[in-house]
Amino acid sequence: MCGICGIFFPERFRRVDATALKRMNARIAHRGPDDEGFFLEENMGLAMRRLSIVDIKNGHQPLSNEDGDLWIVFNGEVYNHAELRRELEAKGHRYRSRTDTETIVHAYEEFGHDCVERLHGMFAFAIWDRRKRVLFAARDRLGIKPFYYRWDGQSFLFGSEIKAILAYPGVRARFNIGTLAEYLAFGYISQAETMFAGIRKLMPGHTLEIDQRGNLRIERYWDLKFEVEDDGRPREYYVEGYREKLESSVRAHLMSDVPLGVFLSGGLDSSSVAALAKKNRGDQIKTFAVGYRGSPEEDAVSEFSAARKVAEHIRSDHHEVCLSKEAYFDHLPRLIWHEDEPLTWPSSVSLYSVAQLAREHVTVVLTGEGSDETLAGYTRYPWILLNSRMDAIYRSISTGSARQMVAGLLAAAPLGISGRRKLEHTFLCRNGDDWTSFYFDNFLVAFPSEDQAKLLAPDILRLAGKPYAASLSASDCSEGDLLHRLLYGDIKTYLVELLMKQDQMSMSASIESRVPFLDHELVEFALRIPARYSVSGLAGKYILKRAMADLLPQSIIHKKKMGFPTPWDSWLRGPELDRIEKMLLSPRSLNRNLFRRQAIQRIFNEHRNKIRDNGSRIWRLLNLEIWSRVFLEGEPLQGFRYE
Repeated sequence: MCGICGIFFPERFRRVDATALKRMNARIAHRGPDDEGFFLEENMGLAMRRLSIVDIKNGHQPLSNEDGDLWIVFNGEVYNHAELRRELEAKGHRYRSRTDTETIVHAYEEFGHDCVERLHGMFAFAIWDRRKRVLFAARDRLGIKPFYYRWDGQSFLFGSEIKAILAYPGVRARFNIGTLAEYLAFGYISQAETMFAGIRKLMPGHTLEIDQRGNLRIERYWDLKFEVEDDGRPREYYVEGYREKLESSVRAHLMSDVPLGVFLSGGLDSSSVAALAKKNRGDQIKTFAVGYRGSPEEDAVSEFSAARKVAEHIRSDHHEVCLSKEAYFDHLPRLIWHEDEPLTWPSSVSLYSVAQLAREHVTVVLTGEGSDETLAGYTRYPWILLNSRMDAIYRSISTGSARQMVAGLLAAAPLGISGRRKLEHTFLCRNGDDWTSFYFDNFLVAFPSEDQAKLLAPDILRLAGKPYAASLSASDCSEGDLLHRLLYGDIKTYLVELLMKQDQMSMSASIESRVPFLDHELVEFALRIPARYSVSGLAGKYILKRAMADLLPQSIIHKKKMGFPTPWDSWLRGPELDRIEKMLLSPRSLNRNLFRRQAIQRIFNEHRNKIRDNGSRIWRLLNLEIWSRVFLEGEPLQGFRYE
């Protein structure tokens, strides 16, 4: 695991500035505190920061093939590198180390661009091919590892994090205003663009090549295929098949020459990984949990008790960190700097805290990320299936005007925040003809398009882009029944952002996180499971629950999903609400002319008077403001003040 970056000029006569490359590399030193390396040759420069995990002594990068024609910088882990090595050595390739990095070089040498199809794991890498004078790069199938780049027709810059590109002389951080609408809606940018003008990300499952004439070519090499096996096979076939493949994936993800542990929330996903890790290692494993103590509200969202129960069950060496409200707000600006873009979820701060704890004991952790998006674990999946069925019946027995009248009456009913929120999720308050309302606005969006029209200044509204375009595009590319279309859309958008949170928050603490649920062959198997076997009533992940019945207590298997929750809602009932409002209504903030002052005031008034739960909206606005101050205005992280 490491951080990578590089500079490429199409014109061979231009020389890469070693000082500029070192400056880029230094900006991501947290990703690899153990070592650094450089390769410079005329118009090409590669750099890396290394977190030593496999072949600690001989894994220095950049690394070349036997004759030095190919040079690579690599971030990630290839779990099948030992098998590939045997195949490549049989074809005459000679190794100098035990690293998976060297296997990628030889695989490229043997198979060219098709080498990526042979790799099982998480990866982002760049190979300088001296023979062809081309730079070839690739990102893993599901987007576990990041790859950002900037190409202005003269210089090609890349890095594991955006801040490495921003460190290059002359590159300024400028707001890509066309992403604002999508950010306000979803909290992330699911397309290739980023919130920085001119900086893009290589999408999961894609390769990139740029040659000495400046021709940039990006190609997809992998996508999910929907081949649902609805041929009468019993549910147990999928239960047994999934268990076998998950156990194999966990076993592969345990590959390490350094101490290893598991992030443990006490939920089904992380508990499954921990139990299987214990089963496969045979010895005691280390587990790590984060939580809160203090008020009843903070205790209610803390997962300490559930995590301890699992730790006791598998007899792990368990460790905990308690995150205070003060520490939470102190961490937030620095973590936005680490993430490069605003944090999508409050749980990012919790993840960072548990990563810091883990770094005191291990270098690698396994996590439970990816199960929900591949096995229908979120409550929204069965809800949308039920809503769709009920909506069809409702429409068959009512007129459009009658449905509109009912929706209006329900909107005016004195139900309270909780009751209104639950009712708004149902078909009675949603337009089944409008997918953006029926699904996106219902479950994923903080600011729907009609609310953005009230929030954004008129000039900005015309420039802010389309909030749903990228997510609708992913949905349009999906196939199969409704559940599998939902899963595909979330895997292509929502999950990619979750994985960026996982990567950036763990790497900010110099720790590698691995996601066994996202072995691509396991994901492909999961997406073949018929919908009727995945969802039971209003509960999902039925296959995993059955698959883990022999290793985990039933109370854990059927525990209500929480997943690194935070007391954000309860904190907004205290003085923090006033402090955030003051910050967002300050002249410094309003002078950006993005939002209408009255709209900001209304959001806080509604929340304060319990007319509407605007917690997620306030989170979006706060993160955008901190991001603007840190990146666009260069405010120092040290001594950052909420004012």
